[in-house]
Amino acid sequence: MNTSATADTLGQDHLQLLTHTCQKIKNDQIRQPGYSAMQAVMQGSNRPQAVQASLSQLYAHGRLGKTGYLSIFPVDQGLEHNAAYSFYHNPSYFDPENIVKMAVAGGSSAVTASVGALGLVARRYADKIPLVVKINHSQHLTLPPQTDQIMFASIKAAHQMGAVGVGATVYFGSDNSPRQIEQIGRAIEQAHEMGMFAIIWCYPRNDRYQHQGKDYSTSVDITAQAIHMAVSMGADIVKQKMPDILHGFEDLEVAKSDPQMYNKLLSDHPIDLVRYQVMHAFAGKIGLLNSGGEAGGEDDLREAVRAAVINKRAGGQGIIMGRKVFKKSWEEGLKMLWAVQDVYLDQSISVA
Repeated sequence: MNTSATADTLGQDHLQLLTHTCQKIKNDQIRQPGYSAMQAVMQGSNRPQAVQASLSQLYAHGRLGKTGYLSIFPVDQGLEHNAAYSFYHNPSYFDPENIVKMAVAGGSSAVTASVGALGLVARRYADKIPLVVKINHSQHLTLPPQTDQIMFASIKAAHQMGAVGVGATVYFGSDNSPRQIEQIGRAIEQAHEMGMFAIIWCYPRNDRYQHQGKDYSTSVDITAQAIHMAVSMGADIVKQKMPDILHGFEDLEVAKSDPQMYNKLLSDHPIDLVRYQVMHAFAGKIGLLNSGGEAGGEDDLREAVRAAVINKRAGGQGIIMGRKVFKKSWEEGLKMLWAVQDVYLDQSISVA
């Protein structure tokens, strides 16, 4: 997919997204993505050599290898939602080998799934694609429902199967977030000791984030602060949803805020909103991956390409996309992965 094809896919949004220049936080104020840039950051860090080698393996794999960008295929929705709801479109994905086969065929940088799913195929695939074990998950059989992530796997188990990294979700702002922050902080330390990197899914959660008909769990300031907390815990990569609301701190009267912090650092342009998130990831020195979002039907391809353009031009390092792929046919899923990857391979689409 070249720039003209990307513009065609974006439709009426193409000029707004492909010609924008960030004026609030300029591109020379962030560490822009690049394979050597990632290595330089990590070489100056406290990450052991084995962790740096694992990160280099991740960033060198797949169609985006050595570009500084990532295309990770995650399938943990069987636990985060439930298995039948997630896989009834394509029951073949009940078999975790088909999850890994899609990641390999799609040229993904890595595949992420539960310890049970990846453990079942680890000996066959650990040398074919980087494995990232998701160590905590939701469970949806408790009534009343609980907003929590519980440990499903140990760091030792991930290491023994040959994984190069681990992933974990923290529900920042929830009643359980203090325990999760402490628990995952220790897990990151253990992963680093064993030579694995750590990705944090940084998801704000609190019933009070639903306010006057708006969902502030995707507000730019709350999502960005969750990112900053995650990188402060020692995450090597962070995942966050695309922001779509401003002024969460002010409207919810949570944390400290000043009108000038919004005026100086933000506009309402979608690329500027994600640039604000990138800045909170230690000014881009820790890679930001945005979510691919819900699977919604006929508009999924345009939405996925749009998310990739926004993320790339903001200074992010990729899109994590699962549902938009595995809820499609095999051919359509591959087309979705490749269309997003093509945005990152297109050198004419630059950091704004």
